[in-house]
Amino acid sequence: MSKTLDNLQPWGAFFLRLILGAAMLFHGYSKVFPAGGFHGGNTFAAMERHSRFVASLGLPYWMGVVSALTEFVGGALILTGLFTRFAAMMISINMLVAVVMVTRHHGYAGSEYSLALMGIALMLAFYGSGVYSLDRKIGFA
Repeated sequence: MSKTLDNLQPWGAFFLRLILGAAMLFHGYSKVFPAGGFHGGNTFAAMERHSRFVASLGLPYWMGVVSALTEFVGGALILTGLFTRFAAMMISINMLVAVVMVTRHHGYAGSEYSLALMGIALMLAFYGSGVYSLDRKIGFA
């Protein structure tokens, strides 16, 4: 039984990559792209709104831009399996800050989603992207 499960490990990394990448892309999209699109108004309105929220937590304003880009670009990198370990480590740091600064005030029930994403990101940072990734194709893994 364990030999069969060991043979399925690359699929486990693949599915965790898909789940984390999709979740981060979904949540990062609204922080990078304005709700009405880029036509008219401020092109960076979404990042400015997120950066103001981050600044209201007592963190530097520029960390909002880093956070938004980490979620969106990091999610895309994780989804494709490119620079997986770097992107996963950045996402895990981003989720740690989210737990410490935002969701911990709601207890475990409010923090469990961020903790789960952080756990998936840490697993990918330690394990790597697996065999079904661009990292493996170009020789990074």
